[in-house]
Amino acid sequence: MVIEYIRYTVPPARAEDFEQAYQAAAGVLDEDPHCLGYEIARGVEEPEHYTVRIEWDSVEGHEQGFRRSARFGEFFAAVKPFFPLIQEMKHYTTRFGARG
Repeated sequence: MVIEYIRYTVPPARAEDFEQAYQAAAGVLDEDPHCLGYEIARGVEEPEHYTVRIEWDSVEGHEQGFRRSARFGEFFAAVKPFFPLIQEMKHYTTRFGARG
């Protein structure tokens, strides 16, 4: 498993639209066999900061499977207006953690 983290800085005036865009895109993630889970988090101290965390079965599953799927266009159309606001978009592997 790999985790994709996407960090955004979203102006307050666009926050509601951003959240609605990811709610619309969530249906595509829910149905994709390569997506194992996801969450969208908003900063508490700095509410203009959002982090999208998506668990994928592999980098290949994300980049070759999901991005080449029939429904990727639907996902991309929903979130594309916010791409200029991305600060980071990378894959990570978990090294250690705790239950919680």
